[in-house]
Amino acid sequence: MEDQIKHYENKLAFEIDPSDLFDALNNGEKVIALDARKAFGYEAEHIPGAINIPHREMTVESTKHLDTEVLYVTYCDGIGCNASTKGALNMAKLGFKVKELIGGIEWWKFDGYATAGTKGKQSGLKIECAC
Repeated sequence: MEDQIKHYENKLAFEIDPSDLFDALNNGEKVIALDARKAFGYEAEHIPGAINIPHREMTVESTKHLDTEVLYVTYCDGIGCNASTKGALNMAKLGFKVKELIGGIEWWKFDGYATAGTKGKQSGLKIECAC
């Protein structure tokens, strides 16, 4: 029983679903979506407000401008892609707080959230700032 509890606690400590990310972004929590795909994927479609640092380019130099007090949620295309896992590992090694988005941008869209970019879907639930 203890092993099961620890397993599920660890999953929740290191993963987040689209609904929880959407709520965190809307509630002004210190969280930033981080697209770990190559730039052309980000430019075509991404989570609104997300930043793009391809996992292959994550270094001390490329992340030195980032706030270490923020939770970074890495994502990629979805379940068939592991760029978000590689990005989360890289960010953790660089000393950042990080979680991985379950299902990537595909599950983000599946849950009905808007996207940005040249192929972005502007309809759907949008992240709004009340500040």
